[in-house]
Formats: sequence, structure tokens, C-alpha cells
Amino acid sequence: MFSKLKRLKESLAKTRDSLLGKISQIVGGRKLDDDLIDEIEEILLKADLGVAATDKIIQRLRKNASENNISDSDAVYSLLKGEITGILSRQKAAVISAEGAKPVVWLITGVNGTGKTTTVGKLAHYFKSNNKNVMIAACDTFRAAAVEQLAIWAERSGVAFMKAQSGADPASVAFDAAISAKAKNIDYLLIDTAGRLHTKANLMEELKKIRRVTEKVIPPEQILSKLIIDGTTGQNALSQVKVFTEAVGCDGLIITKLDGTARGGIMVAIAEELSVPVDFIGIGEKIDDLQVFEAESFVEALFEG
Repeated sequence: MFSKLKRLKESLAKTRDSLLGKISQIVGGRKLDDDLIDEIEEILLKADLGVAATDKIIQRLRKNASENNISDSDAVYSLLKGEITGILSRQKAAVISAEGAKPVVWLITGVNGTGKTTTVGKLAHYFKSNNKNVMIAACDTFRAAAVEQLAIWAERSGVAFMKAQSGADPASVAFDAAISAKAKNIDYLLIDTAGRLHTKANLMEELKKIRRVTEKVIPPEQILSKLIIDGTTGQNALSQVKVFTEAVGCDGLIITKLDGTARGGIMVAIAEELSVPVDFIGIGEKIDDLQVFEAESFVEALFEG
């Protein structure tokens, strides 16, 4: 547990510097008055916490400033920590949930370059390590490198793998994989889809088709749409979540590349504005660098690195 928290603290260094580092520079024993609160507000917005979450936090700061004569930087940090924890803790994701009907299908979606294929491989490893039977379906049929990469991940993790000829209909691969997963009593079927710009209607229709044909084999309640968000994206992540939710639903998020960005505050914005749970966070390239998201640990790593 210690090593996981330490790793998380290391990965959030850039976000911590962009948020707490800048706040520490301006607090320095000053009284929590309107001027200081305005400066904190600007930092929160620049750290990608979003307008809604920032407004909520600032209102609480103003309330406490009026009720208490706060001039202690530790008290300011404590207030911020409590508010951010509260926002991130509202949505609880049930990650291991394949205890009933099988298989549970995770339809993995996202725009180009978010790290979907690598994340699918890491998910397979995670579920396999938790004694689950896993199958990966390679439905990015137009990118041979993605299929080859998934095949390597599947072999490394010792999970079942299904692919088709290059250029095949992605929906047909999903359909065949669903039939096979059901017959083999698989716990988790991970369907990797091609990256697609959320602004391209034809590509979103293809994604809807994959879901439709999968539902011919697997009951809809066993199919979960999981959206991969690049942690470096910033506020554009909000529009991605909205569009993918409209197309195929969004039952949870996986935020990748948090180790390389100062924009990890976007997780607070998403939680406050869209109320979509975060299942996992990606904090590095190693196979174990995909962690189940826990709000308390995340905020502790952010504030006490």
C-alpha cells in the first residue's frame, strides 16, 4: 500500500506544483480575505478544476473567511483538501462486479491518442491478477499495430484473445467475441475500439453499431461503456464525456497519463459537472501503473506529496 501511494505521489508531482505550489507562494501567513480568495480562484481555474467546482470551493472559502479569522496557510489547505475530497468522493465505481451473470463487457472508447490499447492490456492484467477470466477483442481492425500490441498484452497476461482479418467489420469482431466469451464463461470481455474524434458523426455511428450487435448476445445491463480520457487534455475532456455519453453511454472513466501532466485537476471538474465515476487512473508506462481510483488516496497524494 505504501509503495502504491508513493508511486501516486510521484505521478501527481506536476499537478501538485501547478495547484498547491502556486497557492503556497501566495498564502504565506496572509489573512484569508477577498484579495487572497480571488488569487486562489484564479489558480484553481488555471489548474483545470473547472468553473463549477471552483465556484463551489470559493464559496466555502468565503463562508469560512467570514465566520473565522483565518490567516493560517494550513487552515486554507485543510479547507481546500476537504472540498476536493468531497467532490471526488461522491461517485463510487464498482470495478470488480462480474459476480453474477457473465460476461461483463467493457466497451472501451475514446478519442485518438488517449492510450486505449495500452490501457486495455493493463486492464486485462489487473482483472487476471484478481482471479478473473478475461478475453480481449481487438475491434480496431484498421490499425494492424493495435491488434499486434493487444496480442502481446494478451499473451503476457495469459488471457483469451480474439481478432479478425485487417479491415474486417469491427462490429462482427465484437459479435463473435461476445458469443465466444459467453460460451467460455468469461468474466470480463474487454472490447478495444478504434480511436475516433468525438466530432465525427460517422465514427460515432460505428461505435453505436458495435454496441447494438453485442447486445444481440449479451444483455444490455451487462455491457458497460468505459471512456478513456487523456489526463493532459484539460477542459476539452468535458465535451468528450458528453458526446460519448450521448452515443453509447458512459458508465465510468479511466484517466490516463496523469504522470506527465499538470492538468490533473480536470478530474475534479468532471466529477462536479458530469457526475461520472472514475474507475482507474493511469500513472505510468509499467503494467502495474494502472490504479483503481480512490478519492481519499488521490487527494492525499495531491496535498501531501
